[in-house]
Amino acid sequence: MESLYILIPIALFFVVLAVGIFLWAVRSDQFEDLERKGMDVLLDDKPVQKRQQDDDAG
Repeated sequence: MESLYILIPIALFFVVLAVGIFLWAVRSDQFEDLERKGMDVLLDDKPVQKRQQDDDAG
C-alpha cells in the first residue's frame, strides 16, 4: 500500500509529460503532412539531376 503513494504520483507525472509532448508536437505542425515524407522515399531524384545537367549544357 505504501508503494502506491510513490507510484501514483510518478505515473501521473509521466502522463502529464506525455500529454505535454504530444501537444507540443501538434502545435509545432509535426503531423501536418504525413504523406509527403513517406513519398519522398519512393520518388526518384534522377529528373532533378538531369535538369541540372541540361542547364549546365545549355
